[in-house]
Formats: sequence, C-alpha cells, structure tokens
Amino acid sequence: MRRSSIVALCAVTLSAITAVVLSSAPAQEQGAQENNKEETTATEPATPVVHVVLFKFNADASPDTIAEIEDGFAALPTKIEGIVDFDWGINSSPENLNEGFTHCFIITFKNAAARDVYLTHPAHQEFVKVLKPHLEKPLVVDFSPK
Repeated sequence: MRRSSIVALCAVTLSAITAVVLSSAPAQEQGAQENNKEETTATEPATPVVHVVLFKFNADASPDTIAEIEDGFAALPTKIEGIVDFDWGINSSPENLNEGFTHCFIITFKNAAARDVYLTHPAHQEFVKVLKPHLEKPLVVDFSPK
C-alpha cells in the first residue's frame, strides 16, 4: 500500500472514530451527571425541617379540654415516623407580646418529606378535628435551620 493510501485510510478511520465519540458524548455526559446527582443525593444529609406551631385558644376552652389537646399533640411523635424531636410549652414571656397565643409546639422532622407525611397522616388529621372547635387562631412557621 502506498504511503498516501495509508494516510488517507488513517484519516478516514480517525474521522469515523471521532464522529462516534462525539455523537455518544452527550449521552455519556448525561449519564455521568445523573450518576453524580444520585451519589450527591445519597451522600448529602437530609435537611431537617422545624415546624413551629402556636395556638390561641377560644376564650371558652376549658383547662381540661386544653390539657387533652396538649396530650393529643404530644402523642403524635409516637404515631408518626419522621419526627426526630418534639418540644412544647406554655408562654411565660414577661414582654406581653404573644397576642393571645399561649401554647408553642416545636416539631423537628427528618426532612421536608417527613413533614409532608405528617401533615396528611391520619393521626394528625384526627388531632386537628379535635383541636379546631377550641382554637381561635393557629400560627405555623416551618424552616430549615441555618
């Protein structure tokens, strides 16, 4: 084979290889990106969500009814997975800025998905049914700690 024929054959082969590599590169890059995304998601810790709930009870809510509501709320972590911490208390601030809100409940969830499960969970929905007739106003704030 002549030298010019070998050079031409090499050029054609190199062009063909380049075309194949370039045409499959986006798919390979996309696959690599998806794999990296999965690895990143799998290795990143779940971001907790803190759910802060304040209650302002109706004026006619009896102490016994409020105690039942307190107990009912405090029982939810034993009924719903994904709750990693639960605290609550009654306002004791001397500042008089609570605007009638007396009870604060702080629930920490493993992540936003756990919070979403909680919101629609039958145990939470049953608790809300018991609570609503005695509640003048709720205040809810969710956040991820910084």
